[in-house]
Amino acid sequence: MASGAGTVSDVVVPEVFSPYVQQLTEEKSRIIQSGAAVRDAALDTVLAGGGLTFNEPSFKDLDNDADNVASATLATTSTPNKIGTATEIQVRLSRNNSWSSGDLAADLAGADPMNAIANRVAAYWVRRLQAAFIATITGVYADNAAAPSGTEHVQNDMTHDVSGVSFTDGVTNFSAEAYLDAKVTMGDSMDQLSLVIMHSIVYNRALKNNLIDFIPDSTNPAAESIPTFLGARVVVDDGTPRSSGVFQTWLFGPGAIRLGMGSPKVPTEVDRLPAAGNGSGQEVLYNRTEWCIHPVGEAYVGTAAAGGPSNAASSNNLADAGSWARVFPERKQIKMARLITREF
Repeated sequence: MASGAGTVSDVVVPEVFSPYVQQLTEEKSRIIQSGAAVRDAALDTVLAGGGLTFNEPSFKDLDNDADNVASATLATTSTPNKIGTATEIQVRLSRNNSWSSGDLAADLAGADPMNAIANRVAAYWVRRLQAAFIATITGVYADNAAAPSGTEHVQNDMTHDVSGVSFTDGVTNFSAEAYLDAKVTMGDSMDQLSLVIMHSIVYNRALKNNLIDFIPDSTNPAAESIPTFLGARVVVDDGTPRSSGVFQTWLFGPGAIRLGMGSPKVPTEVDRLPAAGNGSGQEVLYNRTEWCIHPVGEAYVGTAAAGGPSNAASSNNLADAGSWARVFPERKQIKMARLITREF
């Protein structure tokens, strides 16, 4: 340990540390702040209870059945229609990690060890929360690209793909025309897609083509101007999927993704290992978290292990097509769209 810094157990008070880390995690997450994922108290509540998955039933809108024409014949009776239901299914993600005091020694030399540790752990969970978010959206799009089961969805009705088989400048790369064609997969609800998340390569293409406008941040005049594209806020994130020159650009409407954050039975622990280091001792910090990342209108239909699905694209995990099914009947109810381009 760094001289004069104390030990991990000296500075980590679990009941203070855990909520502080969670607060920092939310503050630092660009995707959560962007509006693509919105903290949802109902999901917080279900995470506080038991269960690996959570069923949330809702009523569909009334079908657009033909209305009846009144009749003077009293023997003619009308047949009542019924209202349909849909059930979204959410899944608990139980995640944890641990760090030894040796990994934290440099940070513990700072003036505020508690803050140094919390920032380090919080920054880690930001990256992992984002990875789970990306895996979830990848799985939903993989399901949409697959042949539907019955009338679940129209194949690829959330995606516009101009990537082709090879790069052709002005054809396969990002453009206003391609973006609008992705947006119009929402039909007359296309204006709800007010956020676009793109890779820096795609963003650079948009900049070169003079497609990005910048507006001042009204909440913080001293901050950098906010990039926008055709009225949508732009978030640049190299975590968006790419492969061999093919890039995905994601469009979201407000509240498209619900986020729940729970608390495990013991969120934070510090363990002392006196025999480690040939008796010099070691301390290990354990931190645990629980999330629920739920795309509105979808159901998690995989069979997850007790800790929930991983981020992998393998069976029953978040990025796998078979883990998701659309349960809302209308394409326009799923406030997401995807543009696939080839940039080089």
